[in-house]
Amino acid sequence: MPDPDTSLKGQLLLDSGQLQGSFFQRTVLLICQHDSDGAFGLILNRATDSNVGEMIVADLPDTLKTFPLFLGGPVQPSALSFLYSDSFIPDANVIPNLTLGHSLDSLRDIGESFSPERKIKLFAGYAGWSPGQLEDEMKRKAWLTHPASLELVFETDPAKLWQNILRSKGGKYILLAQMPEDLSMN
Repeated sequence: MPDPDTSLKGQLLLDSGQLQGSFFQRTVLLICQHDSDGAFGLILNRATDSNVGEMIVADLPDTLKTFPLFLGGPVQPSALSFLYSDSFIPDANVIPNLTLGHSLDSLRDIGESFSPERKIKLFAGYAGWSPGQLEDEMKRKAWLTHPASLELVFETDPAKLWQNILRSKGGKYILLAQMPEDLSMN
């Protein structure tokens, strides 16, 4: 059971090179919740090649329908989640000024409001861990951690996110970032 000092909430998890051939190969996940009930995260770098309007049958503002839809994880692919940032969100629930939401009503409200600083990323599905499961994966060194930031969540090219973060870590991680996808580093 994670305590506040060991919770991974607000951290990015990166495939450490040990997830070759799995759903999570070369993924970057944002851990949005991590407590005694388990963990919840969203894959930031797995685009669906579709936009929200093509995939979601809901009455959403036209501005949101053009946003790309990301595959948040293998669990409940029909479940919608979104990450939302603005210039100031006092009750942000992931990291400062970053909120996780699931409500279509909240998403509509956000889509209908205007703010030049507003950023939204929408996801189908999510990654989930039962109590103790993520801690076991961390002990096996399946994941590397890196602090989340608004820039990494919203502004870094998702196709290059995994490699860019590894390069920024330096050392042996630069080599991992350069390895072809069909090789693993065990």
